[in-house]
Amino acid sequence: MSAPTVRPSGRSGFGSSTPGFPGQRPGHLPRSPEPARIGPERRLREAFGLLGPRRERHLVDADVLAQLTLPVGDDGLILGIDPDNQPAVLGLCRPTRLDMVLVGGTWLAQVIALRAAAIGARVAVETARPQLWAPMAQAAGGGQQCVTVHQVGRIAPQGPSPASPVLIIRDLGIRPPRSRLTTAPWQSVLTLLPYLGPTAPRLLANADIVGVQRISPQESEVVGKSMRLPQGDAASLPSLSDNVALWCTQKHRQYVMTQPTDAETGLLGAPRRMD
Repeated sequence: MSAPTVRPSGRSGFGSSTPGFPGQRPGHLPRSPEPARIGPERRLREAFGLLGPRRERHLVDADVLAQLTLPVGDDGLILGIDPDNQPAVLGLCRPTRLDMVLVGGTWLAQVIALRAAAIGARVAVETARPQLWAPMAQAAGGGQQCVTVHQVGRIAPQGPSPASPVLIIRDLGIRPPRSRLTTAPWQSVLTLLPYLGPTAPRLLANADIVGVQRISPQESEVVGKSMRLPQGDAASLPSLSDNVALWCTQKHRQYVMTQPTDAETGLLGAPRRMD
C-alpha cells in the first residue's frame, strides 16, 4: 500500500499550530481566543481565582515610624510570677555554663525539667531515685526522648550546641558527688538538695543562682549567711508556701510563685515541698 498523499496541516506535538490559536509559537501555552469582557477588578484568572481588591499603599512618616515600638520580654524559661505579677524568667539556654542549686522538692525540679524541654532543651537527669523521674521522662516530649534518666555516675557527655542546649539535673541527695562531665557552653546544671547537708555551704557559694523552698529556721541561717540575705528574707524562708521559692544570687533576690499548668498538674500532681 502506498503512503498517503495528503499533506499534514501542521507539526505534531506540544506547541504545534492549531486552528483557533493563531500565532502560537512552539513551547508556548495557547492564548484564549476571546478575552473576558468584564472589568479588570473582577476578571477571572485562569486557575488562580479572582484578582484581589486594589488599595493605595500605606505610607508612614519618618517621625511617626519612630514612635512604633514592640515590647519584648526576657528570653528563657518561665519559672512563675514575681510579687508584681510579672513573669519571672530564668535564662537557661546560654553560651556559658549556668550552675544552679535548688533546695527544695522534686515537684519544682520536675516542673523546671518539663518547661526546659518545652523551650527546646534536652534534659538529662542523673539520679539515685529513678522511680521518681521515669514516669515524667516517659510522658515528656510526646514520644520524643527529650528527657532521659541516668544512674549515678553513668551519664555520658551530652554534646550541647546552640541548636540543642542541655539541662542536666543532679538529684543525688544532700552530698552529691562531683560530676564527671566537663564544663561546656550551652549546658546548664541544676543540683537538687532535699535539705542542707555538710557540703551545702560550698555548693551555695559556687552556684550562679540558688532557689530555696521552705526550709527549717536552722537551714535559713545557713542560706542567709551563704547568700548574704537580709534578715527579713532569711526569716521568711521557713514559712514559704509549697509553690513559692526565693531565687537569689549574692546580689539579687526574687520571690517566685510557680503556677502549674493543667498538663503539669495532671502529670505531677499539686505543688508540694516534700516528696
